[in-house]
Amino acid sequence: MSYQLHYWPSIQGRGEFVRLALEAAGAPYVDVARGDAASGQGLPALFHYLQDESVARPPFACPVLVDGKQVIGQTAAILLYLGPRLKLVGASEADRLWTHQIQLTIADAVDEAHNTHHPVGAGLYYEEQKLEAARAAKEFRTQRIPKFLGWLEAVLARNPKGDRHLVGARLSYADLSLFQLVAGLLYAFPKATKRALKKTPLVLALHERVAQQARVSAYLRSERRIAFNEDGIFRRYPELDA
Repeated sequence: MSYQLHYWPSIQGRGEFVRLALEAAGAPYVDVARGDAASGQGLPALFHYLQDESVARPPFACPVLVDGKQVIGQTAAILLYLGPRLKLVGASEADRLWTHQIQLTIADAVDEAHNTHHPVGAGLYYEEQKLEAARAAKEFRTQRIPKFLGWLEAVLARNPKGDRHLVGARLSYADLSLFQLVAGLLYAFPKATKRALKKTPLVLALHERVAQQARVSAYLRSERRIAFNEDGIFRRYPELDA
């Protein structure tokens, strides 16, 4: 049976971290909200899990993964669940916990990237908080991007199995998420991110290797890969990338 992924149909967002794992593993899945509502898919199917009172354990927000009777929200929790099933995590408990920890840290970076253009409130338009966004973006560019990428660089350098992967000697969902984080930062803050990547060559190399992985490369060239845009988490406002 196919996994069901429920996420907004026009943005990459947090759902993209799950898509990349499913695509890299060659796992069958349906991106439900991008389907036809007449066939039981589309946004009504997504809203069922978010709003219907019949759902005993409702997710707070999407992405939502449905696997049979399992309904799982939160990107990191979904990847924790999928990792062993897709063979995208090590076999030991230590490796699985370490991979999960890395994923949670990447999630922190993603949240901070989002907050650069919505520092006051997610319910306000960017134009209503531009002054605050400029201040938040400066801190993110100069302090946080280097700190997050520097930490990932250290993780790669200290991996006992070599610096080609974050955990162990083979591709994990953490590697895929690093790729997506860097891709998003290069879209939203190209100047600042390129400066940071000059100091983190192992991160840059892993980003490039993941993009060349056969299934990931095919996905990136396909129509299934939604383009970055100014409705998603990573948004390009040139004035924020001084």
